[in-house]
Amino acid sequence: MDVSNSDPPGGTGPIPPIERLVELARAAPNGYHEFLRVPAMSLGVYVLARGATDRQGPHREDEVYHVLRGRARFRHGNADRVVNPGDLLFVAAREEHRFHSIEDELVALVVFAPAESE
Repeated sequence: MDVSNSDPPGGTGPIPPIERLVELARAAPNGYHEFLRVPAMSLGVYVLARGATDRQGPHREDEVYHVLRGRARFRHGNADRVVNPGDLLFVAAREEHRFHSIEDELVALVVFAPAESE
């Protein structure tokens, strides 16, 4: 199914192209733009500029990041690793995590399951 040209579940309308979602995330105060929400999950784009500080805290939901572009490090609990485009990162609910040492603008697709609490 091509969701870019159809109405996704939840009645949110067509999903814009990824570059438009990145623009919306860049314009958001926290660098995050949610573009789809249903009870079972929510999806968004997270953008962190080179040298930015990731101020997020643990979430009440499980979370998956798909790094679309950029280069940074990711601290998850006591582990710390380099992340590159194409990497997938899983964070269980309530676990400490954050991106740091961002060398190139980081763009990540974010999936929360169930939908992120507000």
